[in-house]
Amino acid sequence: MATKSAKPSAAASITAALDWPCLTAKDAACWLDLSVVPNARRTGADGLHDGALRVRLAAPPVDGKANAQVCEWVADGLGLPKRAVRVLRGPASRRKQLEIDLDASAVAAWLKKIVLPTDE
Repeated sequence: MATKSAKPSAAASITAALDWPCLTAKDAACWLDLSVVPNARRTGADGLHDGALRVRLAAPPVDGKANAQVCEWVADGLGLPKRAVRVLRGPASRRKQLEIDLDASAVAAWLKKIVLPTDE
């Protein structure tokens, strides 16, 4: 009797990443492209925009506050420690790329939940 592995396969990660243009699978981690809008009323996802996840942030874009808040928001949403989410590219730009220490299939499932909410 074959047993299922607890970790998703590499093929599953790549397939999950292909469903989301903002997500790239990289070994045991993944990259998430963001379009950040600072100084919003609340922090949250606002759909996809030009191949990136648009995130509105309540933090201002000064002294790294917006970068810290977006990393914390993603980490909290995925149930990860803050250190598992880092700004890879664009620390001073609205377009950012985050590196997340989590399989792309898990991040894709989270994206589906926050971008495509279901009415239950």
